[in-house]
Amino acid sequence: MPFLEVRLIPSPIHKVLLIFQNCSARFLLMGGQACILYGAAEFSRDLDLAIGIDEPNLGRIRDALNELRAESVFAPPLDAGALERGHACHFRCHTPETEGLRIDIMTRMRGCDDFAALWERRTMVHLPEIGEMGVLSLPDLIRAKKTQREKDWPMVRRLIEADILQAQDRATEKQVQFWFEECRTPSELMRLAKVWPALCRSVSTRRRLLAHALSGDGVALEKSLREEEASEKDRDRQYWSPLKMELEKWRHDRRP
Repeated sequence: MPFLEVRLIPSPIHKVLLIFQNCSARFLLMGGQACILYGAAEFSRDLDLAIGIDEPNLGRIRDALNELRAESVFAPPLDAGALERGHACHFRCHTPETEGLRIDIMTRMRGCDDFAALWERRTMVHLPEIGEMGVLSLPDLIRAKKTQREKDWPMVRRLIEADILQAQDRATEKQVQFWFEECRTPSELMRLAKVWPALCRSVSTRRRLLAHALSGDGVALEKSLREEEASEKDRDRQYWSPLKMELEKWRHDRRP
């Protein structure tokens, strides 16, 4: 289980995380705050958590939300069945120190394993006053970020770029393989292909656009990366289509 050196997360998010920790809730930090810890973002307004949905843990999550005077917004309410199907539960905090902060809670994300596997692969961080806390592993965070939202794709690129910058002088073969599988920067892929051509050829059997990195064809590589992104966005739209229908029904039923 890797550990991560991190910058201090500012209040009110620091306060919210402390309350979840004090309630002994089992959760993993994801979303923008996790991207900050991995060095790929500078600011995020919201807090995104992946949680275990066994009943004892849901009770601890509810205790933390109650302490934060968090109201459910949108739909659905905190429910194990909805979370297991892939929905997110959204809350807005109303204690003086956390007023207005939004918390989004999920347990299943498209393309990701179940929470038990995510928990086993988690990265541990140490935050002042909070102590050790779990964060989605970098590969899992990147998989969770491959959505139909335009703003997520630059973040995927920056996450890999930050990882390369931090580790390229001491990279393991497994880490370089991960870069070949996920890097979205044409110039970086071509550079990596020159340094590790054999490994690039090996991974290219699964990610065919790497052939362009090996040949140095930046134009074709960039085109293939755009097509790869479009394909992921389409899969995400298909994944969310039935869930959106269910959300609309819940929202309709909640109207007075």
